[in-house]
Amino acid sequence: MVYTMMLLAMGAPAGEGGGGGFGMFLPIILIFAIMYFLIFRPQAKKQKQQRLMVEALKKGDKIVTIGGMYGQIVGIKEKEGTIVVKIAENTKVELARTSVARVLEGE
Repeated sequence: MVYTMMLLAMGAPAGEGGGGGFGMFLPIILIFAIMYFLIFRPQAKKQKQQRLMVEALKKGDKIVTIGGMYGQIVGIKEKEGTIVVKIAENTKVELARTSVARVLEGE
């Protein structure tokens, strides 16, 4: 009885089971693959779409900024990377192009 308990406490003898080196890393590899397809890849797609949207901004587009401000683009300064947005009558602000959250369609 004591001998059996000692053998169980020691674990499996060398050379039996235990899996190979690759078998040990397989779960970790699977976790990284799942993370890539569920987190990293969709995030990269979203960043690409945002970049393309910012590059396609043109005069006359109605936009919403990251801060929630609505306005219409009345000018673009390519060198500075900014846009001039009309937010009310006789009120214009200059914003970074990257502060645009989305372009309003059909308005």
